[in-house]
Amino acid sequence: MVAFGRALLFGFLVWLIPFVVAFAIFPLRESARPLFESIMPVTVTLVVVTFGLVYFKGVTRRFTWEGLSLGLLWMAVSMVIDAPLMLLGGPMKMTAGEYLADIGVTYLLMPVVTVGLGLARAGAPAPAPAPASGAGTP
Repeated sequence: MVAFGRALLFGFLVWLIPFVVAFAIFPLRESARPLFESIMPVTVTLVVVTFGLVYFKGVTRRFTWEGLSLGLLWMAVSMVIDAPLMLLGGPMKMTAGEYLADIGVTYLLMPVVTVGLGLARAGAPAPAPAPASGAGTP
């Protein structure tokens, strides 16, 4: 990874922001479950795209590999933090199977999106270098 510490920090934020959103809209889980289940993947995708774009500004090569590594790291960070909260007496008290079927599948969005960002970055032309100071002035 180009910047492991930065990737790890972003991974924590990629977990934290959807967690805060889920906490804020948790009553919808009981009263309007389909709406809750629609909001959460959109939130995860938005956060992953946002942090992925910021992260990829520092990547100069091996874009697809970097995207795969980044997405798998973020998915692992989210599951390592999240699973104990959900499985060990957290707010939802899920079984491992329920967790994987509900939240775990949503986390698969992370490597899908980051690989997509890597592929897009690999196909994009390199940015033109900035002109030297004073260049082009008559």
